[in-house]
Amino acid sequence: MKNLKMSIATMLLLAVSFTNAQEKEKMKMDHSKMDHSKMMNMNSDTKAEAILNDYFNLKDALVADDTKKAAQEGSKLAASLKAFDASKYTAEEQKELADIIEDATEHAEHIAKSDMGHQREHFKTLSKDMSDLIAITGTKNTLYEQFCPMYDGGSSWLSSSDQVRNPYYGSKMLKCGKVKKTIN
Repeated sequence: MKNLKMSIATMLLLAVSFTNAQEKEKMKMDHSKMDHSKMMNMNSDTKAEAILNDYFNLKDALVADDTKKAAQEGSKLAASLKAFDASKYTAEEQKELADIIEDATEHAEHIAKSDMGHQREHFKTLSKDMSDLIAITGTKNTLYEQFCPMYDGGSSWLSSSDQVRNPYYGSKMLKCGKVKKTIN
């Protein structure tokens, strides 16, 4: 009987130890997720924030149906993209960023030289580039990925506000769309 009590006590002790080990491992994994999130925000730099700011100014010009202002903002964005320094990122991230920057610069330059319809076509791909850029660089601000199901089979864009202001239709369908996700 004494051996049975000893065996039960040993099994309980092992079960408690195993549970504690599992909890510690879970906490370690939770902390690694938190650290990754913090690293994304630490990676945010002034050049990436300048690019985002120029992108938002371009978006606002498209929302306002202002072709001339959109062209000016496209030129500013192209300059910001060319000034981006990816040297603090890993070799793999640098390669991805170089591809993103090259593509985004091309679209920003086209926007600088085009009519409103063509500006909006290029803005669609530019918005994808900006999402890809932020996925690598992170940002210190909360952003909203918004989506319009009507434009070109469905199109997304980034916004610093959760209020939908559609850059693809401007005043024609200003509030067409929804917030698809929040990016922190």
